Amino acid sequence: MTDTLPQEAASTLPGESAAAPAEPATASGKRWDYLPHDSGRIESLARALPCSYLMAQVLVARGIDEAEARLLMKNTLKDLHDPSGLPGLDDAADRIAAAVRDGRLVTIYGDYDVDGMTATAILLRCLQLGGGRVEYYIPHRLEEGYSLNEAAIRQLHEADPDQLVVTVDCGIASLDEATLAKELGLELIVTDHHEFADELPAAACVHPRLPPGDASAAPYPFGELCGAGVALKLAWGVSKRLHDGRRVSEAMQDYLIEAVGLTALGTVADMVPLRSENRVIVCQGLRSLSRRVSPGIRALKAVAGIESDVTADDIGFGIAPRLNAAGRLGQSRLAVELLVTDDQMRAHELARYIDELNKQRQTVERRIAKQAREQIDEHPEWADDAALVMHDEDWHPGVIGIVAGRMVDKFSRPCFLLTTDKASGELRGSGRSGGAADLHAALSACREHLTGYGGHAAAAGVNLRPENLDAFRAALSAEVLKQRHGRAVEIPLAVDAEVHLTALDLRAVKDLDRLGPFGQQHRRPVFVATDVEVSGPPKRMGGGDRHLSARFRQGNRTVRAVAFGRGDWADELPTPGDRVDICFSPKINCWQDRESVEMELIDWRPAHADAGAGAGAGAVASDG
Repeated sequence: MTDTLPQEAASTLPGESAAAPAEPATASGKRWDYLPHDSGRIESLARALPCSYLMAQVLVARGIDEAEARLLMKNTLKDLHDPSGLPGLDDAADRIAAAVRDGRLVTIYGDYDVDGMTATAILLRCLQLGGGRVEYYIPHRLEEGYSLNEAAIRQLHEADPDQLVVTVDCGIASLDEATLAKELGLELIVTDHHEFADELPAAACVHPRLPPGDASAAPYPFGELCGAGVALKLAWGVSKRLHDGRRVSEAMQDYLIEAVGLTALGTVADMVPLRSENRVIVCQGLRSLSRRVSPGIRALKAVAGIESDVTADDIGFGIAPRLNAAGRLGQSRLAVELLVTDDQMRAHELARYIDELNKQRQTVERRIAKQAREQIDEHPEWADDAALVMHDEDWHPGVIGIVAGRMVDKFSRPCFLLTTDKASGELRGSGRSGGAADLHAALSACREHLTGYGGHAAAAGVNLRPENLDAFRAALSAEVLKQRHGRAVEIPLAVDAEVHLTALDLRAVKDLDRLGPFGQQHRRPVFVATDVEVSGPPKRMGGGDRHLSARFRQGNRTVRAVAFGRGDWADELPTPGDRVDICFSPKINCWQDRESVEMELIDWRPAHADAGAGAGAGAVASDG
């Protein structure tokens, strides 16, 4: 749902404490927090695994021991939990299988983001292969809003009162709508992963955090599945029932493995924690997306310029934004069609159209971001607010969530962007937290100023009357400040270690990649190198000169760096020959069959701005 991966806050190992550097003047304004360093444990872990010293340093900094490290790098489909353990799944799978056998229509009611689209596609294709009569319904983002709505419930009931409606990635908080369906006699199953309302809807529910139906049973072992993850488990359970407990058909087996790839798309795009089952899903799903390629995925890879095996970054920055653009601009049905079609020509046609929608989205996003920054400049009284709330009646409601994420990254505090609903006159918008607050909890505390809200800790949506805007802004800031126990709101950059650029050889960086895929709560390793030389003039690059290309030298090692969306740093970095401290993530760049180490520049500051900041962080002179 959001569009950038927030950095994790620094943590401390039991019995240890990290250095407490003085506040540095960084380009981003964020503090660099060094995670703990223990040379003895690093050397011991490097020998035991075995792995590079650099990789062991990251593991120890994050409190990961040998046993957990081995699990981190070993993920098979056998590590997934049995779907029967998911609360409510057995009953839902029984109902769906019975509906398929009885020839009843099953309508899958999805959501318009990548998680909802992939969840819809997973269950849709499963029921099609099982011989079911199946349709899907995606609410129009701009006209109907998120989740179930009463007009859609009445429309579905009128079309076929005997049908079974199954939600995916939505519905757990739709109490009035579920009650209406029950009153109409429309059978409803809700599958979701979002936060509950004060009570459960009047329907059969499947949710990983529901208490088990049997009081003596243990809760489901992992409560952080995304909507597509829940849909995958449901498809798995339904397929077993459609085959009467016998081994499922070869076609269904192949599809379920292909569905793991779709689930990986939803998991990465929805930014759920990338651990436990989610990590298995993404690891195995990336293999599926690379080897069991459907016409739709193949076409998406082509327009995104993905020529080799799919990575989590390819999903986050190439595939998911294009699918999301379709949902944001009211074309999510076409995105679902793209994911399930067997027609290669249709797939390429749809992918090209969705790619154009993404370009439109980028243009609108840049305009809104510029206007949001101008609002902040015009309101210096917001400087001390713990959260930002901005409004413009002409902002596109499908794009403001992305821009809110950009504002969080730039201003290091939760942010909501609101626009005006032309039909109702209400303000509606999206917010992102960047890890600085629990938005759902904050909105619950501010509910007196709202006509509606929903979401989770990292991303949420709100509706409110225009006259309540100032009161909501004040209440939200007060609540976020309360969550921070009165401290100033900031999102620090967690640094795994201080390194010397000579440590970043191909072998060491490839070893770090064994820890991937990276994502929410399992970020790519972040390092600091101090007193490095700016080597050559920094340059702007990319469409609209939005990105930065620079080179840095330390000793006999020169490494190219790219900073996405920070083309302005080309004018701010010191001149060649001057020295800076840099915060970055190393990556392997493949070009024309040649591999080289590059880095994604995250932040920088003038060298020696904070003498001794790396003390205790464990500088690495070489990888050995």
